[in-house]
Amino acid sequence: MKIKMVLFDLDGTLLPMDMDTFIKAYFSGIAKKLHPYGYEPEKLIKAIWDGTYKMIKNDGTRTNEEAFWEYFATVFGNDARKDEPKFESYYIENFDNVKNVCGFNPKASEVIKLIKDLGLRVALATNPIFPSIATEKRISWAGLSYNDFELFTTYENCRYCKPNLNYYLDILDKLEVKAEECLMVGNDVDDDMITTKLGMKVFLLTDCLINNNNKDISFYPNGNFDDLIKYIRSIS
Repeated sequence: MKIKMVLFDLDGTLLPMDMDTFIKAYFSGIAKKLHPYGYEPEKLIKAIWDGTYKMIKNDGTRTNEEAFWEYFATVFGNDARKDEPKFESYYIENFDNVKNVCGFNPKASEVIKLIKDLGLRVALATNPIFPSIATEKRISWAGLSYNDFELFTTYENCRYCKPNLNYYLDILDKLEVKAEECLMVGNDVDDDMITTKLGMKVFLLTDCLINNNNKDISFYPNGNFDDLIKYIRSIS
């Protein structure tokens, strides 16, 4: 079956990055921003980490946003969510500084244009642990706009996270497309290539490869953006 839809991961895929370096810069920035409001840096960072874990383990009974803030309130009190605008101001005013530790590949926008020129649909399946504003920023760092995608996943509009297959099933439902009509492109063997279990075609982008369990990646079509372009042409 020919594909109709291409799903892309963002971090390490369309937006080149070393994840550890990105996380360090992100935490440093948000801790500095929130410290004047009484958030002790180490406690804040641990709470964000633990809140992220709560989102990853979300069972679908609430949005990831709700899962995060429910946990955050157990650490900083029931009124903690009143400080959400302070967090948002970090993303608006300071988050762009993190762009400096990320890379840039012009082929990211080239491949999106190619996909559309081929008459295919495109969506962004980035792990939904960030608010929309932070995801829109990271999309722009990659030289793209959120308007380039029919859907981009955020903690507001998702109830699961990668590698939970329900995350991908929700995307398929929203886009009204079958798994076998999709190609998933990502750099994380565990989080992205798991979509083969649903019957999706996959492509493992190896520029910023994450393979925490040292799996044999020869099982998956893989390579750089030039290899991806050839692969998309071959299956569309």
